[in-house]
Order: sequence, then C-alpha cells, then structure tokens
Amino acid sequence: MTEQEIYDIKKQICEIGENLWLRGMVASNDGNISVRIGEGLFVTTPSGVSKKYMTPEMMITMNAENKVVGEPNGFKPSSEFKLHLKCYELRPEVNAVVHAHPPIATGYAVSRVPLDGYNMSEAVMLLGSVPVAEYATPGSDEVADSIAEFLPYHDAILLANHGAVTMGKNLMTAYFRMESVEQVAKTTLVSRLLGGAQELPKDKIDELCDIGKNYALRHPGYRKYS
Repeated sequence: MTEQEIYDIKKQICEIGENLWLRGMVASNDGNISVRIGEGLFVTTPSGVSKKYMTPEMMITMNAENKVVGEPNGFKPSSEFKLHLKCYELRPEVNAVVHAHPPIATGYAVSRVPLDGYNMSEAVMLLGSVPVAEYATPGSDEVADSIAEFLPYHDAILLANHGAVTMGKNLMTAYFRMESVEQVAKTTLVSRLLGGAQELPKDKIDELCDIGKNYALRHPGYRKYS
C-alpha cells in the first residue's frame, strides 16, 4: 500500500471508532480495531484512548509477532491485539477485525447465551449463528485461544463475560457485522419478552443459508441443521 492509502485506512479506523462510541457499543477507552495493510503488517488502535477522540496519528503499526514496528507516537497497542492476530492467522481472507462491547449482545455474552436462533431472515443470511467462546482474562493469550475453534465457521463471536469480536474482508464489513450482532441481540431479547420467537422451517433456513454464502466470508454451520 502507498502511504496515502495507509493514511486513509487510519482515518477510516477513526471514523469507525467514533461510530462505535456514538452507538454506545464502547464506553470510556473500550474496544479495539485493526486492519491488515500488507503481508504480516497491521494498523491498530492505541490503548487508553476513547474511540471518540482518536486521530490517524495515534494509530500503531504492528507485525504478526505482536511487535510494534512503526509510529507509536508515545501510544501503546491494546493487549487484546492478540485476539486480532488469531483471526488473521486462522482466517487469511480476513483483512479487518473489530472488538467492542455492545450492551445487549454483551448481556448475552455475560449470560453465556449464543445468538443462534433461526428466526430473522436477514440475520441468517448476513450473519449466521453467533457462538459464545469460553471466558478468558482480557489481554491474555487465552482470549485468542478461546475463539480458535469457532474461527473456521463464524464471522462474529461473543466473548463470555466480555464482549464481541467481528471480522470481514474490509473494515466496513467487520464494523457492519458488529452492528448486526447488536441488532440481532436486541430483537432476540424483545422476542423473548413477547413470549418467544417463531423459528423458521428448515427448508426456509436452507434457502437463506444458500443466499448467505454470497455475503459471509465463511458462512457458519448451523447448530441444529449442520
């Protein structure tokens, strides 16, 4: 990538960070974002900075060994960049990762309840099922390891008692998946309050899964029908 292209990516990261903050999916200094910019090179957000107030100059260039290789400017990367690296390692087609704490979806993560219903057509097509990874201390190697078993099949994963991680072929896709996770969580919660969602029949789910293969990087296997 050219220097201008990398700078444009840094600007987009800042815009996405502000969107996460405005939508209440991060608070204080929560969350982190990264984008692949070359073979074994990534740009990621700094630790200890609100996603509302980031600037392109704060972005940090990292390598695949979790080492800072450029432009720290006094800032440090998040200890959770290990989580991002695991996504890039096991999903070579992934070029962007978003980690956030959307409140309703995180409520499901805290309750360790997966978002794996088959009742919203858009959710089945565009997102698929969202499993819950085992709990691990934030920033530890175990967090990255906890999602490994789900990465071959899912583009969005809840982190038990923690938050959510989404990925995509580009940053906008990864971000939109985070929006979708929170929207599915809200709708699922409302449907439960109203007495329970009505599940789609298997043949309709299969149709939606076939359509979804055009949208998802790895369309998830469905727990009940795989």
